[in-house]
Amino acid sequence: MSSCATSHITAEAVYPFDARGVAKRFRHAAIFGALDSLQPGETMRFCNDHDPIPLLQQLNARYGEAVTIHYVHRLPGDIVIDFARL
Repeated sequence: MSSCATSHITAEAVYPFDARGVAKRFRHAAIFGALDSLQPGETMRFCNDHDPIPLLQQLNARYGEAVTIHYVHRLPGDIVIDFARL
């Protein structure tokens, strides 16, 4: 079961972001905007139907060590990644 089932903030300051509901042409801009709005110590839980390798490369280039990337789920069709703002 995917860890993106919740639609609200958790007590641990984890904000869900389900990319499956965002039009592909707006997806990366929406993700960058969401990450830019995180405060240090907050996490965005990203859900997608495929492993976003090019996006991860872009995030690494843009944020470097300011954002950590941790896979919560990495199954075909069910990708959940926590992006934490340091």
